[in-house]
Amino acid sequence: MIEGVRTKNLVAHPDERGRLWEILRSDDDLFDTFGQVYVTTAFPGIVKAWHAHRLQTDFFTVISGRAKFVLYDMREGSRTKGELAEFFLGRDKLQLITIPPGVYHGFMCLGEEEVLALNCPTRPYNAQTPDELRLPFDTDQIPYRWNEPGG
Repeated sequence: MIEGVRTKNLVAHPDERGRLWEILRSDDDLFDTFGQVYVTTAFPGIVKAWHAHRLQTDFFTVISGRAKFVLYDMREGSRTKGELAEFFLGRDKLQLITIPPGVYHGFMCLGEEEVLALNCPTRPYNAQTPDELRLPFDTDQIPYRWNEPGG
């Protein structure tokens, strides 16, 4: 596992009306601080990658559809530098992924329906000075190919 990446298995509580599942609580061991909450989507087959943050920690989960999340550690001095990690999230895998600063990440919509991914990062977005590092999805700097099984 990439240094600093943590996961939390989420539990759905169904009843005759539907389901409820908690995603992130302030008393969770992995909780840091609150910045904002947003939903990002991708259409079938679309890849949204690569980006990382200098300061922000992300807390991602999928609330509808299915997605493959891929993380890559490019951090100097990290004991897991050069490691890749794949996570498949959706209805059949309710999980929260904690992505620390400096870890590049992205996701790809799997299946035939738009995926809705929820993020609860530790910092609010600042349009004047974005806390973002970006690389194209097909960069040679990350040894991963999105449309090939296992990258």
